[in-house]
Amino acid sequence: MPDPRDHRPLIGEPLALDLLNTRWAGTPVNDALTGVEQYGIWLSSNGLSERCTADEAGLEAIRQAREAIELAAQDAREQGELGAPARDGLDAVLAHGRIRRTAGPGGAEDRVEADRPEWLAPWLAADDFLTLLGQGAHRVKQCAHEACILHFFDASQNGRRRWCRMAVCGNRAKAARHYVKARG
Repeated sequence: MPDPRDHRPLIGEPLALDLLNTRWAGTPVNDALTGVEQYGIWLSSNGLSERCTADEAGLEAIRQAREAIELAAQDAREQGELGAPARDGLDAVLAHGRIRRTAGPGGAEDRVEADRPEWLAPWLAADDFLTLLGQGAHRVKQCAHEACILHFFDASQNGRRRWCRMAVCGNRAKAARHYVKARG
């Protein structure tokens, strides 16, 4: 459940895209990761506040992960695959953690371990992005509205979702088309 202090316009996308959505349209661009308190709100909205501490080191690490995922998302959209700089950026984040497999009471258990505490949330976000790519790079999308920079994972059956939120960006586009038609 999102933290009630989280005022971002789109919340609840998969972790990697939710991290990208800490930036949204405005002049200048709005940024929900401008300080430790805002980072703590993002951690809380993503159910990570019990596992991750909001501090300066974590804020710097999550910003690095956001930049790496942004570049990778751009490559996925534009090329359908990741270029070397995008892979290097993700790998730099992923180098700070690993999945450790252990035997649990019911069988195999996977536990994520980070080399330093501030890298757990960034590692989880980068790993989540790779999982999304595995489900189809074409489903990692940026909103089609020209004024929107939000990202979403298109889970629709036909893969044709265009808007981050139909009620906002989709309706704006419809209204703009209607206005042009009515004037013309």
